Amino acid sequence: MITLTGKKISEGIAIGKLSLYKRDIKEIKRIYVKDIEKEVARFQKAKDKAFMELKVMHTSSIKEVGEANAAIFEMQQQILEDEEFVGKITNIILEEKLNAEFAVSHAAEELIKNGPEEDKNYLKGHDADIRDVAIRLIRILSRSWKDRLLSDEPFILAASELYPSEAMQLEKSKVLGFVTRYGTINSHTAVIARTKGIPAVIGLGDALKKEYDGKTIIIDGFEGKVYIEPDYTTITQMKKRQDANHEKTRNLERLKGKENITQSGQKIDICANIGNREDIENVIRSDAGGIGLFRSEFLYMENGGKLPTEEQQFQTYKLAAESMGIKRVVIRTADLGGEKQAACFEIGPEKNPSMGYRGIRVSLEKEDMFKTQLRAILRASVYGNVAIMFPMISTVEEVRSAKLLLERAKKELSAEKTAYNKEIQVGVMIETPAAVMISGELAREVDFFSIGTNDLLQFTLGMDRENERMEKYFDPHHPAILKMLRIVANNVHLEEKPISICGDMAADLSLTEFFLQIGIDELSVAPGQVLALRKKIREIQ
Repeated sequence: MITLTGKKISEGIAIGKLSLYKRDIKEIKRIYVKDIEKEVARFQKAKDKAFMELKVMHTSSIKEVGEANAAIFEMQQQILEDEEFVGKITNIILEEKLNAEFAVSHAAEELIKNGPEEDKNYLKGHDADIRDVAIRLIRILSRSWKDRLLSDEPFILAASELYPSEAMQLEKSKVLGFVTRYGTINSHTAVIARTKGIPAVIGLGDALKKEYDGKTIIIDGFEGKVYIEPDYTTITQMKKRQDANHEKTRNLERLKGKENITQSGQKIDICANIGNREDIENVIRSDAGGIGLFRSEFLYMENGGKLPTEEQQFQTYKLAAESMGIKRVVIRTADLGGEKQAACFEIGPEKNPSMGYRGIRVSLEKEDMFKTQLRAILRASVYGNVAIMFPMISTVEEVRSAKLLLERAKKELSAEKTAYNKEIQVGVMIETPAAVMISGELAREVDFFSIGTNDLLQFTLGMDRENERMEKYFDPHHPAILKMLRIVANNVHLEEKPISICGDMAADLSLTEFFLQIGIDELSVAPGQVLALRKKIREIQ
């Protein structure tokens, strides 16, 4: 038996035969072409086809992994349309008179090696996505349509690296788990594996050898270990652990309808985060206490080149409100910008998109777009328990300006004799260190708060959480972050206002007791994480 150790990205036990993933692409040769204009046209045609494929993939993946994860393929469309990337490919064909396949491969690796231009920061840290786009182009150019797997039976997949579009197409009934030589725990592939519930271990390096193809292996997604040709004892132990994990899932189902209460009697609400109307059913199935974060920007991101109309938005918000009944639905106004780019709204290139023109800054500048959304939310508010939340707040003035526009929207609806909840609650996101420091002042302006730990972490630590080089430094348990959470909770509670956490840290079970200690009133997590969090809370003394 051989034991390999890598990085765990998706928990679970998988036992089966190993099958090497073979991309159906022949060796990319450097070939001189006579008709360079025809070669450029061939590349453009392949680019258009690749764009349409990514568009279809985005639409189909929304139902399976949700809007947030499906946005990966919108970002890949951006890469495909990037002027720098396309320019490099075209120049190689025109100036060096080389074939399109070689030009694509060379341009992709050059972009990764040398880095994008300063105003193309959205490409930084996304090497896997650039290669994924390049491989798609090369497949189309070489007319290779399908990848081959060596088994038609359920198997464990092995690859040097698995790209997001490839991970998206994995069928859970056929792929028991996967292992790779390379990859990062915060990559899009890792997110998709967790969302699909496929056990996976990555980063095995050269220890994952070709000669293991066809051998029986075990993936231990809990420990980040892989066993090649395991002995009887190991197989027996792992099967017991696999059965225990299945039993754990069944036991969690029994917690539906139970209270989120510690053994000492302390209660906390558990809600769910969603990005689209398809997620609403998952919230109901998870037995969450409501929708703690409706990421409305995905309505813009999935609407192609047109802004979503007031009626489109109203129908979606109404469905959420009606489905939740008396449970609260917190709709965050569009947090566009950064990685959340929408074809219907051109923000333009920025040197540092995550810290640039995004969130409430966009909404306050685009008043008509903002008021349209506010009207839609207000109209939906009579169909359930709806609240409004503003993102990326850094000043009290931003909150006052947003509230002023909300009042204008209310007056318009009143003049039109359109019903809405006149007492609708208004909240803000705490995502910037500035908001932390003025949280006391903000608490006198709004009804509730939610801490977005994902952005707060990267702004406080000065690290892009998508950058694989930062992976070992990116620490959600950093003392500065924990102190910030305590400060905000204290300031908000002094004004007798409720506060929730809706970022990834909300699902970190090692921090649940700390959140209870500092008085967090609500945790909002992915629907699939609700019951595990409830179990943790009920076990706390």
